[in-house]
Amino acid sequence: MEILQVVTENGKDTFEIMEKLSVKFFMRLLIDIISMIVLLRAVYYPIYRKKEFFLTFCLFNLVIFLITYLLNKNDGLSTGAAFGLFAVFSLLRYRSEDISTRDMTYLFSFIAIGLLSAVGKGTYFETALVNAFVILTAFLLDSNIIVKNECVKSIQYEKIENIKPENSELLLQDLKNRTGLNIHKVMISKIDFTRDTAVVKVYYYDDQSTCTQ
Repeated sequence: MEILQVVTENGKDTFEIMEKLSVKFFMRLLIDIISMIVLLRAVYYPIYRKKEFFLTFCLFNLVIFLITYLLNKNDGLSTGAAFGLFAVFSLLRYRSEDISTRDMTYLFSFIAIGLLSAVGKGTYFETALVNAFVILTAFLLDSNIIVKNECVKSIQYEKIENIKPENSELLLQDLKNRTGLNIHKVMISKIDFTRDTAVVKVYYYDDQSTCTQ
């Protein structure tokens, strides 16, 4: 009888797991994956041409989706708890990592899409529409359609005399001539008087909507 009870309980657990992985789960997962791929391949990569964050973006998105969906099915995860989990995952790994503000914003967006796809209360169409709105907003704001695309580079600069405030125009012109970039702003990040060099950040507009590193 004990063996029969164990088998029955195991069968019940298996049935409950399969019930959780219903058509609803796969439809929401499909919406999430399509949204993630579109944001990654149609928005992020054409602008920045960087592949080092592909794995991070995809895994964070999928992990958040799976955890929030399964916990919501199992324990009735509240919206507040879901956003708390979202915040922990988004900050835990990158709180001290040297990651740019824009990359962090995209990471936030990928996690948000996973969260919305998993626990959104709307229909499939409404969920897809919200994800599409996030993707479209990212595209419009990070391309040259609404505003010019501003890029940043860090440069090791050896003409230390040009970093003086009175020589700011000379510094700007020298950097323009050397790099061939349409630089409109320069910020001095670090000065090394022992080597007579400085690290400067140059800000320039890229008409082709690509910020190469």
